[in-house]
Amino acid sequence: MVWTFVKTTLLIGILTGLFFVVAYLLGLDPISAIILAALMNFAIYLFSDRLVLRMGGAKLVSEQEAPRVYAALHRLSASTGMAMPKVALVNSPIPNAFATGRSPNNSTVAVHTGLLSMVNDEELEGVLAHELSHVRNWDTLTMTIAATVAGAIAYAAQMGLFFGGAYGYSGGSTGRNNQQGNIIGLLFMLVLAPLAATLVRLAVSRTRELAADESGAKLSGKPLALASALEKIDYYAKNRRPTKNTNPALSSLYIINPLRGTGISQLFSTHPPTAKRIARLHEIAASMGYGSYYTA
Repeated sequence: MVWTFVKTTLLIGILTGLFFVVAYLLGLDPISAIILAALMNFAIYLFSDRLVLRMGGAKLVSEQEAPRVYAALHRLSASTGMAMPKVALVNSPIPNAFATGRSPNNSTVAVHTGLLSMVNDEELEGVLAHELSHVRNWDTLTMTIAATVAGAIAYAAQMGLFFGGAYGYSGGSTGRNNQQGNIIGLLFMLVLAPLAATLVRLAVSRTRELAADESGAKLSGKPLALASALEKIDYYAKNRRPTKNTNPALSSLYIINPLRGTGISQLFSTHPPTAKRIARLHEIAASMGYGSYYTA
């Protein structure tokens, strides 16, 4: 967990450094760019829980409507001292779950009905522990910070292209050569800087997923049950290809991104490869004194 925290901090530091380099090279005011991006992301952060639930088709439910979910969350919340999160269900055959909320005392955990029909109680508790860990680790805030800096980089690059295009021509043959060089440099900045920022932001997301796996496994005490649930969800995603019933805007929030790619596209994935996550959970289970296999 310590290394995960250091890695996340380092990645956000790289994002911040990249932003100031871009702003400096383009001669822009970095404070203005980051304030604008921060205001936009702060507004999203404040209202994200309601927006996310609406976009995901999630409906808040009572304990009578989702007794298994409530029972698991009662146990997990009691062991952490966290406030009991609100519970929502998504009427979808896709087995998945996600959490949203601004703080450990203001959160909602949403579960797809397809997940409830696929996993047993221990596997469900493992999944919910993972989602609670996202809230407990303030991952929503972490990703908001990463999105703010990445957004500021994109904003700075776009403004640099605009002002460079407007004022970069100085006349004459030398002026034309300089203008061409400036435009080429600005085009590279417009494309490469936001791309680099996106790659780092996605790396932060993958790091937080691994951290939630680890802390969730320790919270529930059932690392192999979580590994088994991930295997079932991943099998469904690979074989059913549930693209029609998945909102791409929420894919990063799910415990497994059903829209992730393979090969080089993994660089643009919000989640680590599931096989890597499962192998890591088996290592955690061994360190906790559990065996190598899990029987559902």
